[in-house]
Amino acid sequence: MKLTGQVAIVTGGGSGQGRATALLFAQEGAKVVIGDVNASGAEETVRLINRQEGGQATAIKVDVTKADEVRGLVDAAVSRYGRLDILINNAGATLFKGIEETTEEDWNRILDTNLKGVFLGCKFAIPAMRQSGGGSIVNIASVAGLLGMPQHFAYCAAKAGVDQLTRCMANELKDYNIRVNVVYPGITETHMQELIRASDDQQMGGSAEFFRKRYERGENLPPELPARLIVWLSRQSDLNGQILDINDPDIRQRAGL
Repeated sequence: MKLTGQVAIVTGGGSGQGRATALLFAQEGAKVVIGDVNASGAEETVRLINRQEGGQATAIKVDVTKADEVRGLVDAAVSRYGRLDILINNAGATLFKGIEETTEEDWNRILDTNLKGVFLGCKFAIPAMRQSGGGSIVNIASVAGLLGMPQHFAYCAAKAGVDQLTRCMANELKDYNIRVNVVYPGITETHMQELIRASDDQQMGGSAEFFRKRYERGENLPPELPARLIVWLSRQSDLNGQILDINDPDIRQRAGL
């Protein structure tokens, strides 16, 4: 097992892609702390991990938009397992609304969850990683941050921000042996995709056609596939400040997907 002795935090680990990532980390020997606003989902992930031979995991209820709770998540990982080596900033939220219909509360929720949550996770994880001699941070962004999709502007803005935040941190933290990278997980079969499917064309505007074509082409992926890329990337000591798109054939080949 390649990650024996290491400790990983996965936010949004109570379902979907986050759960698949946490399970894979445990299979590779890591001790895993699952942070999720849905406590029952996080606890179910822990139960699944603990059924595995040698699996060790802890569930922490956390709202990634709140500094005190994110600090508590990192403190719990270090208190329970003595160190922190890996952080996966996976928690996210989506919204389809035009700019005139979007309220300030909508904007704050999407930016706080998808961008501020990444900032807070990194802010509190970095000191613990320095104490461990280094570490790996993988932030989950999206090709949406490049495309400027209609009715999806808050989410697109947040994910574009994650890309730049990652590049800045990669340059700032390289001397501490802390690597910071991004994964674009593609259209993954998660609760977020269920919400998108439940939205009508009027709600989604021009974005509806974007998703419909990709569903028709079978581009929607099981959560285990991006999970494998995330875990693979977390181990790569030669990659820093990189953005890896799971739909890039070269990336898939390199990661063995």
